[in-house]
Amino acid sequence: MRVTTKLSLVAASILALSACQPAPTEGPVTLETDTQQQSYSFGVSAGYYIENAVAEHQAMGIDLDADLIVRGMKDAIAGKAIVTEEEIQQHLTALDKSFREKQEQQAEAAAAEVLAAGQAYLNENASKEGVQVTESGLQYEVLEQGDGAKPAATDTVKVHYQGSLLDGTTFDSSYERGEPIEFPLNRVIPGWTEGVQLMNVGSKFRFTIPSELAYGTRDMGVIPPNSVLVFEVELLDIKTATE
Repeated sequence: MRVTTKLSLVAASILALSACQPAPTEGPVTLETDTQQQSYSFGVSAGYYIENAVAEHQAMGIDLDADLIVRGMKDAIAGKAIVTEEEIQQHLTALDKSFREKQEQQAEAAAAEVLAAGQAYLNENASKEGVQVTESGLQYEVLEQGDGAKPAATDTVKVHYQGSLLDGTTFDSSYERGEPIEFPLNRVIPGWTEGVQLMNVGSKFRFTIPSELAYGTRDMGVIPPNSVLVFEVELLDIKTATE
């Protein structure tokens, strides 16, 4: 478990280094030797970890008492802990469960918000001049009309493209990489498979792809669950399945 394991590792490391040593008294810190510098740095590192862990839990609506955390570490080092190993495991398991539940609740709320915003955008975008909507819900605009052939789903296509979220964030771009990309048209998201088949070589389209035709509820890192995606695509060439 995430919280239990990390806190246990920190505690074990501190206890291992501090075993049988008296708790230090507060006062000026001397860092003259390698041992002093390394020991103090170890403590600061542990402190930073705990500070971050407390902040992480607070962001989930779970308050932890930083003073009691420090007191628990000191009591453990001094051999005066007032909880057993079994109780520690129980408390940290409960803490980890609460954290994961809060995390899931926040993720679900965020996904619902993205879904609602995406649907509102699709509704508005569908009414714009030049935007066409297919039976599946895919929306597209012809930015430049080519006169070449159209690909089949089994073909490999060569394209330049840029993919963006609704807030304008670019998450992928062959233009930025400086070279087009080739891929089998039936091995990409459904919105691409359907949309690029509408294009003639030499065309440039803008596709607005509903989440169910993109990555759906999956969390793709820079692409949140339920995201509507906007792609500008240039179809440069087709390699048929028989080539």
